Amino acid sequence: MSRRGSAEEKNAKSDPIYRNRLVNMVVNRILKHGKKSLAYKMLYRALKKIQKKTEKNPLSVLRQAIRRVTPNIAVKARRASGSTKQVPIEIGSTQGKVLAIRWLLGASRKRPGRNMAFKLSSELVDATKGRGEAIRKKEETHRMAEANRALAHVR
Repeated sequence: MSRRGSAEEKNAKSDPIYRNRLVNMVVNRILKHGKKSLAYKMLYRALKKIQKKTEKNPLSVLRQAIRRVTPNIAVKARRASGSTKQVPIEIGSTQGKVLAIRWLLGASRKRPGRNMAFKLSSELVDATKGRGEAIRKKEETHRMAEANRALAHVR
């Protein structure tokens, strides 16, 4: 980290169609091998499928899915007294959002289906309704943190 000048804060850019930063964050996580245009196509097709399925604004469905999957607490491996322990830590809103996007995309990649747009749209709709693999992952993380609550003092 440079100590010379003042640190300027990085602002996330917004995507060309929806003018939304969240969409751009999702696109950057979908990105494989630097093919951003392909990632944009996948996400826009998924949002169109959501529009057809739910008759709602696809951006609100995306926001709601990410809000539902966002964890407020997670476990982090810490070395304490010679052994590694899972210590629960609170997560900030941006880090939680990043985790939620990662879990949603991982769950949609594992889904059986025709193409990524179909799988992503299905996972987002499921997450909005409170079910799906990403929701299960969040609940599992919360359960782990709850089970290791006694180790919260280890830092």
